[in-house]
Amino acid sequence: MKKGFWRAWLIGIGGLVVVFGGLMAFFNHTSLFQPLDRVIDSVFWPHEDPPQAFLEFKRWVYGAWGATLMGLGILITFVAAVPLMRGERWSWWALTSMLVVWYLLDTGISLYHGVIANAGLNTVFLVFGGLPLWFLRGDYVKRGP
Repeated sequence: MKKGFWRAWLIGIGGLVVVFGGLMAFFNHTSLFQPLDRVIDSVFWPHEDPPQAFLEFKRWVYGAWGATLMGLGILITFVAAVPLMRGERWSWWALTSMLVVWYLLDTGISLYHGVIANAGLNTVFLVFGGLPLWFLRGDYVKRGP
């Protein structure tokens, strides 16, 4: 596929991260996030509802996490739209290293705590975010001496 397609794909991924982050920041306490809540909460409270104090803490954490995701999505979008389009090698390395470090740490921590669903979602995002980087690698990874 053409380079422009994969770069546009990355810009789209960045936009999706912004949207998801915004939803998480502002609507994490609504029915929109109930499926995610059920999966995660059941890992830590398999036989009872989580305590009210935890629900308030989670609302704050999801809000902060959502804001962080929005910032990350904006960064992905701009790096993919400008320096990556210009062929600046550092931009490919920055996006790739961000994706790998995030995936290894987030997925490792999720697996350690038994939150398999998050590890699965991470893997889906790794594939969709890594696919364009894989196909663009020849333009950014120096071959030979």
